[in-house]
Amino acid sequence: MPPLASADFNPLDPKAWLELFGPAALFGVCFILFAETGLMIGFFLPGDSLLFIAGVFASGFLESHGVQLPIGWLLVLGPICAIIGAQLGHWLGAKYGPRMFNKPDSRLFKQDYVRKAEHYFVKFGPRRAVVLARFIPIVRTFLNPVAGVLGMPAKQFFVWNVVGAILWVDGILLAGYLLAEQIITAIGGPEHIDKYILPMVFLIVFLSLIPVFIEMIRDRRRSGATRGWAAATTPSS
Repeated sequence: MPPLASADFNPLDPKAWLELFGPAALFGVCFILFAETGLMIGFFLPGDSLLFIAGVFASGFLESHGVQLPIGWLLVLGPICAIIGAQLGHWLGAKYGPRMFNKPDSRLFKQDYVRKAEHYFVKFGPRRAVVLARFIPIVRTFLNPVAGVLGMPAKQFFVWNVVGAILWVDGILLAGYLLAEQIITAIGGPEHIDKYILPMVFLIVFLSLIPVFIEMIRDRRRSGATRGWAAATTPSS
């Protein structure tokens, strides 16, 4: 029975996706990167965890199950597909405007997703938001069309789209690739990977959010310093 038709298939399990793609795993990873960042229905697809596990598979320390993932091609094609997907999302937002989001909540769409993306766009500003959104599940799907709707110029979006895609895709891929041996040793061998895959997914997502947490702390400190300076320079009555 094909994996997608099996009751055992877990769409949150990046290893299941890689084994589904098999020899075409490189193209499967590229498609998911494109769909998750360019198509609003792709928000549920694994992003951070898929990249990390793909890096582990590419290292050769994990039994391949027919999965073929050359790290060199991943490092090149991965960011390109993520860039194209995000640029498509921006173009759709710029072309269709707010009516893109004029739809009721459903299993595949919620207005709250759009509000969160707009919140980060306003909070961090266009440039930082485009880069940081890469590390936030769901937000990285919806921020791209939101940036288009809010009028961020396509050329400016492209520059920061490229920066964010390289940092996100290649950074997480290399983390999995370089840490693969230590991870396999820590869990007691490759045969135990299935037991630890979901805890690893949650850990990877948490670690990927660290740049966002750091930026939020910096932003709060800057806001506090600005308020302190304003209070110090305000004449007392």
